[in-house]
Amino acid sequence: MLPAAEEAMANDSMMSEDGNPMVGGAEMFADKNIIENAVNSPIHTTLVAAVKQAGLVETLSGEGPFTVFAPTDDAFAALPDGTVDTVMMDDNKEQLTKILTAHVIPGRLTVAELTSGLSGKQFNNFQTVSGDALSVQVTPAGNAYVFDENGNAWEVTTADVMQSNGVIHVIEGVLLPR
Repeated sequence: MLPAAEEAMANDSMMSEDGNPMVGGAEMFADKNIIENAVNSPIHTTLVAAVKQAGLVETLSGEGPFTVFAPTDDAFAALPDGTVDTVMMDDNKEQLTKILTAHVIPGRLTVAELTSGLSGKQFNNFQTVSGDALSVQVTPAGNAYVFDENGNAWEVTTADVMQSNGVIHVIEGVLLPR
């Protein structure tokens, strides 16, 4: 089941004067890697802090390619009170790493590739770097939704933000492995 709201994706609604996509008001550059761009996004400060805490900066700065579903600060803030603080503790680094790598698929997959061949209520299924499952569905209006293993669905609000080592898709929620 898809969430009721079917607003158009903001994929190409925000471009810089140079034709680069904007994420959270920050210009993204295709010749920079995922980490270099993420640190400039004012709506991904929690994600960047979590990636640093988990020790994944070097990995996500590496060759890749990676497809990253990037939750916004609002997505992390919507988690139950204390969740972010708890998983950011040194003792919970393994759990934090599992959560973050559940947002990464090997390869550079655009939304068109993620939703290829879908119609109706069909899903395309993918295995994340964490080994968890992730599913993608597209609405008749063309909006892409990503489902975690718990059945939570999050809309891709900004798609196909190309990076030198992959692609980022901004999502409105945190994907949680079981």
